[in-house]
Amino acid sequence: MRRQFPQIMGIVNVTPDSFSDGGLYAEPQAAIEHALELIEQGADIIDVGGESTRPGAEPVPVEEELRRVIPVIEGIRQCHPTIPLSVDTTKYEVAAAAVAAGATMLNDISALRFDPRIGELAAARDIPLVLVHMQGTPQTMQQNPRYEDVVAEVKAFLQERIVYARSLGVQQLIADVGIGFGKTVEHNWELLRRHREFLELGVPLLLGISRKSFLGKTLGIEEPRQRDCATALLHALLLDSGASIIRVHNVGLLVQLRRLWQCLVEQWESTVGNANAH
Repeated sequence: MRRQFPQIMGIVNVTPDSFSDGGLYAEPQAAIEHALELIEQGADIIDVGGESTRPGAEPVPVEEELRRVIPVIEGIRQCHPTIPLSVDTTKYEVAAAAVAAGATMLNDISALRFDPRIGELAAARDIPLVLVHMQGTPQTMQQNPRYEDVVAEVKAFLQERIVYARSLGVQQLIADVGIGFGKTVEHNWELLRRHREFLELGVPLLLGISRKSFLGKTLGIEEPRQRDCATALLHALLLDSGASIIRVHNVGLLVQLRRLWQCLVEQWESTVGNANAH
């Protein structure tokens, strides 16, 4: 079977306080223009979020999150009627309004623990739902996270959440191990080393490592936006990790990686396939 490069999900943070680009796209027009730029660069999916999930982040009221997110989704959809649009939220009201505005995917870092109605919405609309592992909440998740076996515990959590989501009628499920969401640097590396084991969940996998602090701590890079090269390099090393979607800030670098991969792998597999046919 011919291998496929993962879909590239471009991140649009409509927030003043996200860890890497907070404030850059806080106004709707700036966020829309950024999303259009990511699509032009080659993003397959756009993920719009109006609440920071960085460690220690405070919750945002529903009204404020709606004010941030909905005009951006509407603006993107007007320009691109078919691009898959994800909304990154844990609130049903935001998810429902986003779907009404044109979102076609739900990305829930709480994996339906904060508001199960998001699962009901995904089921009713038959749209993909991303279930993310997180220990605690964004406010508490990095306060001394502990595991006996991080891979086994994250896998068990995601399996339980998948069963629950299916009980609500959700058909299209995607699992995310939640790199950086209640994990130490070593927990993150262990999850990445053994990421293929999560294919046993039987659903597509989303991987989000972009600009995260474990990269900075490993390489001594304090400024998050300076971790883009490390992000792309690590994704190159993880292309056989089983991920179907990779979520990144710098889409351009991953599109370059995709092009190099296509030249190297697709050409080689085509040559081998032709040789075997003869």
